[in-house]
Amino acid sequence: MQKTRYLELIDTNTPGNRYDVTPIFSDPRAFASLIDDLAFQCRDLEFDVIAGIDALGFILSSALSIKLGKSLVPIRKGGKLPVSVDSEYFVDYSGIEKSLEIRKDALIKSNSALIVDEWIETGSQVRAAANLIEHQGARVAGIISIGLDNCNGVKSLRQRYPMFSLFEDL
Repeated sequence: MQKTRYLELIDTNTPGNRYDVTPIFSDPRAFASLIDDLAFQCRDLEFDVIAGIDALGFILSSALSIKLGKSLVPIRKGGKLPVSVDSEYFVDYSGIEKSLEIRKDALIKSNSALIVDEWIETGSQVRAAANLIEHQGARVAGIISIGLDNCNGVKSLRQRYPMFSLFEDL
């Protein structure tokens, strides 16, 4: 893995507790290496679909979907889909209640999904995504992100699902 180079592009000099990973996307070689390394991290998981969380998770999940030849299921922010949806509410890292939604027909019971997001701060957004997947009768095969914060919400998710990241223990 060549993760040192692209991890150095993450802007950690930001206000608050969030980092900006978008500089990685502007460097095609760094972005390609990131996707290769994320794919490598989940190489032993068996899953049918990739569930990408709005918005930066869409960038990662789209690239992983193409690289791995898997279907992509977008998990949108609440109020964005013009069709019948399943919704799940959560409180995000800033303390604001939000929701995620997925098409009611997005998954079938035999599906297993890899959840992709760019960073997992508290775990509440990813837990909402997992609840949506499981509500549709599918299984969460694992969760992958660029970074994970070391908190109780993430620890709780680790007890339930395989989790992978490239930047941890902040």
